[in-house]
Amino acid sequence: MNNKKIILIAFALIALVQMYLPAKMILDRENVIQTGTEYKFRTAPVDPNDPFRGKYITLDYTENSIKIPKNQIWREREKIYVSLSTDSTGFVKIKSVSKEEPIDNKTFVKAEVSYIDGNMLIINYPFDRFYMEESKAYDAELAYRESQRDTVRVTYALVSIKDGDAVLKDVLIGGISIKKLASTEILTK
Repeated sequence: MNNKKIILIAFALIALVQMYLPAKMILDRENVIQTGTEYKFRTAPVDPNDPFRGKYITLDYTENSIKIPKNQIWREREKIYVSLSTDSTGFVKIKSVSKEEPIDNKTFVKAEVSYIDGNMLIINYPFDRFYMEESKAYDAELAYRESQRDTVRVTYALVSIKDGDAVLKDVLIGGISIKKLASTEILTK
């Protein structure tokens, strides 16, 4: 009987841990969305061959590179901290990149080095995929592709950042959520 109690208690503890870990991850992301600061990242055109893989849009950003001194050594996939500011129109600008967390700057995002091109460091942000409901994905893909050809409507990602953690909240085309645009596309068919 004692063995059964130990097994039951061990099972209950394992079950609680398995429920706690995903719940903590979700709550941490939700905290960034609720209490983080929103930043607008201009998106860049993506290779039109396959911008959707499954139920998400692959995003690239215009502000994803910075000139680095030739004497600094950076490795691909190295973890970095990107200090950010905003321009006069409210879009993100990269201030600096470092290998250590900035102490004096609260506006930074954790990222990684994508690759080095001469003296340019190309950044891979952790928010390069925007997941959507499957039924709206194709219409969102069409709206996103069309917006990349339209020079009048600005396409950008709305990202919440808190303590270096970033969560992609939405993709907007001309100030309108891509979710809403995809729903409108569905309704007009």
